[in-house]
Amino acid sequence: MARGLSLLSEKFTQKKDLKPGLYSDGGGLCLQVSSFSTKAWVFRYMIAGRARKMGLGDFELVSLKKAREKRSAAYALVKDGIDPIDERAARLAAQAAEAAKAMTFKECAEGYIEAHKAGWKNAKHAKQWTTTLETYAYPTIGKLQVQDIETAHIEKILRPIWNEKTETASRVRGRIEKVLDRAKALGLRSGDNPARWTGHMSELFPAKSQVAPVEHHPAMPYAELPDFMAKLRAKEGSSARALEFTILTACRTGDTIGATRNELNKRDSLWTIPKERVKGKKGARRKDHIIPLSKAALIAMDEVEEGDYLFPGGKEGSGLSNAAMSELLKGMGYAPDKATVHGFRSTFKDWCSDMTSFPNEMSEVALSHTVSDKVEAAYRRGDMVEKRRRMMEAWAKFCATTVVVGDNVVAIGRR
Repeated sequence: MARGLSLLSEKFTQKKDLKPGLYSDGGGLCLQVSSFSTKAWVFRYMIAGRARKMGLGDFELVSLKKAREKRSAAYALVKDGIDPIDERAARLAAQAAEAAKAMTFKECAEGYIEAHKAGWKNAKHAKQWTTTLETYAYPTIGKLQVQDIETAHIEKILRPIWNEKTETASRVRGRIEKVLDRAKALGLRSGDNPARWTGHMSELFPAKSQVAPVEHHPAMPYAELPDFMAKLRAKEGSSARALEFTILTACRTGDTIGATRNELNKRDSLWTIPKERVKGKKGARRKDHIIPLSKAALIAMDEVEEGDYLFPGGKEGSGLSNAAMSELLKGMGYAPDKATVHGFRSTFKDWCSDMTSFPNEMSEVALSHTVSDKVEAAYRRGDMVEKRRRMMEAWAKFCATTVVVGDNVVAIGRR
């Protein structure tokens, strides 16, 4: 291509009276002048016996020197049997595909929250997601492309808070992991998830249980329960009956406030909490939780005005708030460091262990704790449900035992 090159001069190309046509600089490079006197650079070449013309840019934007460089690069491709027009199209397509993958962690996280919030129990959960990521993750990786996030970034986020705020740090890690899993599902990143725990982050940080022992909810000693139940039964309102029902069924707060009438089988005195509402360990297979209802539990339930929810809240068509029973407990003079709603489950368990001969597995099933599939299956059968019913009736009878007040014996049980 050395012969017959650089035939055009800078001065010639800048003439304003050039007639429409092609002006060759040699080697296939031409200055193309249109009938409207606009100018552009083109490269003419033959490949596979086919004549082609490739645009190299507008004259006003591409200098003669730059046009010659582009011509040389295109000619090199032709010599290798590559069509420069096809090569450019493929390159631009690849750049467009790469640009489509350019999503920041914050954008991906917002997409995750938007996609999943309809399935979360309440708006508070979505707000918690946003708050934790804004506080801990976004300052470090919020503006990074998801494909660029590495283990070092995750460690930088978790290192300052793992020992001091272990529960929060664990949640942050889990939420980052889910966002990056979403990015992979969308084809925005590849490879292993740098926020995964097993076999990865577990090698960089001690287990949560090692640095943050499980916090047990303060529980009322079972010896004090009958006296407390007497005070509780003197209280009126949905919150009081809900707390009484929660204690008598040894269930969780969420089970009670989310309970609806269609979960009840009043004929057989059974309450079935659907598996969708049953709390369980991450990844564990959930099952419906069946609770035989004692007579006292049925009475507590029936003393509340009937509606869609067993224990209606202040707003029409909704159940009690998550804090309603806790506030009632505090209002009765029981500080959170002395007794909690959840703690009554421990009170029930202690009573079962110390005061009864009911099998440990039976009380574990009553608490909806994880037990072997064989045990679970056994206590779901009709006869075992009846044995559990006897246990819950015994619990209700204990809650309604008599207490001595001064020189007087006071009967607490319902009549």
